[in-house]
Amino acid sequence: MAKDLQSYVTKVSNSPYFINITTIIIIFYALVLGVRTYESIVIPLEDLFLFLDYTVTIYFLIEIIIRMVGEKEFKNFFKDGWNIFDFLVVVITLIPFEQSDYAMIARLARVFKVMRLITVRPELKMIIDVLVKSIPAIVDIIILLFIIFYIYAIIGSFLFQDLESGLWKNFLTAMLTLFRVLTFEDWTDVMYEAMEKYEMSWLFFVSFIIIAAFVFFNLFIAVIINEMEKHSNKDQHEAEQEKLDLILSKIDMLEKEIKDIKVNKFSDKE
Repeated sequence: MAKDLQSYVTKVSNSPYFINITTIIIIFYALVLGVRTYESIVIPLEDLFLFLDYTVTIYFLIEIIIRMVGEKEFKNFFKDGWNIFDFLVVVITLIPFEQSDYAMIARLARVFKVMRLITVRPELKMIIDVLVKSIPAIVDIIILLFIIFYIYAIIGSFLFQDLESGLWKNFLTAMLTLFRVLTFEDWTDVMYEAMEKYEMSWLFFVSFIIIAAFVFFNLFIAVIINEMEKHSNKDQHEAEQEKLDLILSKIDMLEKEIKDIKVNKFSDKE
């Protein structure tokens, strides 16, 4: 009976309907938080907003209990970092901080409720996991990009230090100017000012944009796509392994049944 109940709860917790309902509630709560920033609306409807806050908190409590019961072993629930995050958010929201000196914690807990949208949707969790795994490669790209910035900032401060705008007066200012160029924020104005004094200075800006903007941005994309492919291949391999394990278990069961049949036939002959 207990196993049947647990299997049913597991089925419910993994059901797309359950996931979609939780997603809708989180999105609705996010809209409520946005409305709460307007004091003219909040003050007359304070009781309604308080009721909605309690309702969502109770739903999250029920939802996390369902997920915990749905685990084959209770301790497995806390082996996932996302589950620990969900558990802490729910626990913090149950503590009555609102009317205490720690009211700011209650407000932050409301924001973290919205962040639970990441943990509810498996696709979003996959994207976050991919981004986290991409961090080492991204850090290497950022270091290389910093070297490019450093070289161009030194060259720019030597060449364009005397310009009236003062955008290249020292190393740090030159770095900020290059960042402005990288974001394409009126970068042509910076280039044309330099070209008034040095006609060939366009080579400096065009080469920087090609290297920093086009090449490095594509490197970021390539790293993330590569990690997504690895994640996809891993999931596919795990799915195939599960199918293989299921087939092998069925073969073992068939062998055992055949062996039992042979034993029974032998005993009948005797």
